[in-house]
This record gives sequence, structure tokens and C-alpha cells, in this order.
Amino acid sequence: MNGYQRIAAALAGEPPDRVPVMLHNFLMAAREAGVSMGVYRRDPEAVARVFLQAVETYGHDGIVLDIDTSTLAGAVGAPIDFPDDQPAGLRGPRLQRLEQVDELEPPKVAAYWGVQVWLEAARILVRQGGGAYFIRGNCDQDPFSLAAAMRSLENWMIDLTQEENHPRILRLLDYCTLATAQFVRLMAATGVHMVSNGDSPAGPDLISPGLYRQWAWPSEARIAAEAHACGLPYALHICGKTDHILEDMVRTGAEALELDYKTDVRLARRVLAGRAVFIGNLDPTGVLAHGSTAQVESATRELLAVFAGNPKFILNAGCAIPAETPPENLRTMIRTAREWRG
Repeated sequence: MNGYQRIAAALAGEPPDRVPVMLHNFLMAAREAGVSMGVYRRDPEAVARVFLQAVETYGHDGIVLDIDTSTLAGAVGAPIDFPDDQPAGLRGPRLQRLEQVDELEPPKVAAYWGVQVWLEAARILVRQGGGAYFIRGNCDQDPFSLAAAMRSLENWMIDLTQEENHPRILRLLDYCTLATAQFVRLMAATGVHMVSNGDSPAGPDLISPGLYRQWAWPSEARIAAEAHACGLPYALHICGKTDHILEDMVRTGAEALELDYKTDVRLARRVLAGRAVFIGNLDPTGVLAHGSTAQVESATRELLAVFAGNPKFILNAGCAIPAETPPENLRTMIRTAREWRG
């Protein structure tokens, strides 16, 4: 099997020849390729070169095309900072007051230069590596996260607590769902093998499971359905300890859940069994970036043992791998997976 076949087998619930590995490694890959974030975010050929160099260096099976967590926010008019040595980030809210949602024109994310960089990078990756490697086109933020970016996280959390805001909250989430769905459709048209989104502020680290089900889950399910309408499988990522919303996350219809290291992996195996692929979930900072090779090997073996016999498993970190991660730690994780016979 090659990398594409290995991950496709996992998604189909068929045993691969060895544990598949898909890395969320854009920060590390760009640094190792000597490409600054300033160049990376604006040059699709550099983006593709960064990922292809990394996959050829380390031999993992899948590429997660990611650039930052601010592209959709920029596409809907939020002010963005573009540091040369860090991913882009929010500079402030797009909506100073929730009432301004009533003034929004329909989103047109394809017109934004940043979105076009993602799309062209995806097309290059598909042309140059799509037969050998599984290409997952990330589509930035799910609607709940995008709404938080448009309002600022602090304002958004306050908005959710006030019942009189509910009609406008729904309008903002509908607007953000349109924007995210546009990106998903555009990404699907590039020929990638899978699409995904992150919805980190929707996790229990920030809101209760009840608020998640009320406000985040409906739009996540709509975006998963959008991916399926495009003929592609869908992966959902939420940061933090997601134990209390795992069942809900599966019910979005996502074929795969990329889960943070805080999540109880034994619980996740039980909840996801036969229903969704588990992607993750080594600690990207404490283990991969700052641990010893012995710690990396031990943590990888522990995780592989939990999912032994379950074909619906793809090894990854629980979130983006830090730029400063030692190459030997990444090699240790991948080697351990290759040698695993559990």
C-alpha cells in the first residue's frame, strides 16, 4: 500500500498494511524548508513544496493542508495581522456590536486572496502527490469558531449567555455557515481526497456540552453534509477534553474526528468504534516538541495499544505540531508506528 491507499483503507474500515500516519505539521514543515510564514501564506507553490518535502523526508502517509486559523475571518472582513515569523492572527473583531450582523452582505470567500492561496496549493499537491499521498484539504474554521472570530472570543462568550441575543446569534451562525460551506465547496473542487474544519472554541474547555449542542453542533452537521454533497469524507477537529461531546461529534456525520491529547482515548475508542475514524492524539507540545525520544516512543506505543485491532485509526498529534519539534522525535513516532504489530 502507498500512503493514499493506507488512509483510504482506514476511512473504509479496512485493515491497512501498517498504521497510517497523517501529520498536522505545517509549522514544522515550513521551518524545516526554510520558508517564512510571510512567504508561506502568499505563495501556493511554496506551500506545496513545504508539504512534499516533509512527506518525502519523514515518509508519512497523509498531508494536512493548513495555513492558519484566520483565513476565513479575513475573507469576511475581520482585521488580520500578518507577522513574517508566525501564522496570521486576528487583530480585532469584525463586528463591534452583535447588532451589526443585520448589516452583513452575503459572504463571497472566493474573492479573498488568502482563500485562493489555499486552493492553488491544494491543486498543486493533488497534481504532484495525490496518487501517492492522501491529501486532506483543511477549510479553516467551522461556523461557531468563525462567529467567535468575527465577534472576538470574549464578546462571543458573553453573547451566548444573553437570551435576547439568540435571534442574532442564529443569523450570525447562518452567515458563517454560508462562508464555511463556500470554502468547503471550493476546496472539494481542487481534487483533494478529504476536507476538514476546526471548531476549537466549541469544546468543553470553553463552553458546556449543552451550549455545544445548542449552538455549535447544528452548523458542524451542516458542514459535514456539505462535504458529503461534494462526494468527500469529512474530518472534524475540536481542541481540549472532548469526552462529554464525543457522541455528539460522531452524530455530526463526520467520518473522522481529530481529537486533542486531553481526550480519554479509551472512551474515544468505545464511542467511535465502527462509526468514525480516530485521528490523533499525541500531545504535540509536551511529548512531541519537548519530550525525549524515549517518551515519544512510549506515548506512541501506549496509543497504538489502545487502538490495536481497530482499522479506523490514523496516527497524528492531537493538534498542530509546533515548529520547534525535534526531527528525531517525529521520526521516532513514525518508526514506532511502522514497526507496530499489535
